[in-house]
Amino acid sequence: MATLEELINRMYDMVQDAKGIPLAGEKCIVERDHMLDMLDELREALPNDLQQAQEIVAKRSEMLASGKREAEAIRRQAEEDARQMVSETEIVVAARRKAKEVQGNAEIQARELRRVANEYCEDTLKRTEEAVALGLEEVRKARQRFKSIAK
Repeated sequence: MATLEELINRMYDMVQDAKGIPLAGEKCIVERDHMLDMLDELREALPNDLQQAQEIVAKRSEMLASGKREAEAIRRQAEEDARQMVSETEIVVAARRKAKEVQGNAEIQARELRRVANEYCEDTLKRTEEAVALGLEEVRKARQRFKSIAK
């Protein structure tokens, strides 16, 4: 069976090669039976070619829909990835903020601990100095008594 294009080309050639009618301008004579046979072939071929064309259009539509679905899935995934990255960035920012807060609190506690340790050392040294001063005074008094007895 000939394709639509072949049948149309044969009809075109038949009309183009047909003998013109004298004094009738562009009119021509074609063989009726031959033209009807070609039209019958055309009529038979038309549903097959139309079916193929419809299948092609359906496949095209299916491919477009599939492409749109895939593009939408890619877009959604990209949005999710972006949200995830923003979320991770927010987590990092929150962690850094918390780290600064913890570090600040640790520095405050360290200063307070140094202050308390310094006060303790100062107090201990002061009491030691006072005890040594008392001991020195006792030694001086004992020496004075010893000198006064020894004379």
